[in-house]
Amino acid sequence: MEPQTMSIAAAPTVTTGPLPASRKIYIRGDIHPDICVPMREISLHPTSGEPPVVVYDSSGPYTIEGAEIRIEQGLPSLRRDWVLARGDVEAYKGRHVRPEDNGFASGERLTPEFPALRQPLRAKDGSAVTQLSYARAGIITPEMNHRF
Repeated sequence: MEPQTMSIAAAPTVTTGPLPASRKIYIRGDIHPDICVPMREISLHPTSGEPPVVVYDSSGPYTIEGAEIRIEQGLPSLRRDWVLARGDVEAYKGRHVRPEDNGFASGERLTPEFPALRQPLRAKDGSAVTQLSYARAGIITPEMNHRF
């Protein structure tokens, strides 16, 4: 099946659907088995005599055949519960788009505020909430829970 392109009113087009010569696969986590890491299995030419190459797939739902994509709703917040469960972040009131965020553009060049606003999170005082800081502390987060 060929990738499809859909147009969003006054917005860029979005390519969806399966990618050629590959397929999306999921690898179940070792420590957190309820989490499946999306990977892409890329087929090599038959004359290579080599097995498919497996790489991390960051395409999200856009390359899932038949996925219903609604740009205005945003992507699902898959990690939010994991992040909140760590107890080192807090929600805060975000801000609206300001003119300088759009380079002081106006008229047709103005980018409207995204319709699906979510309450942002930030580190609590004294916390470092990066994957690197967790790794240095010996914490294996759900996001890093896979081996190849």
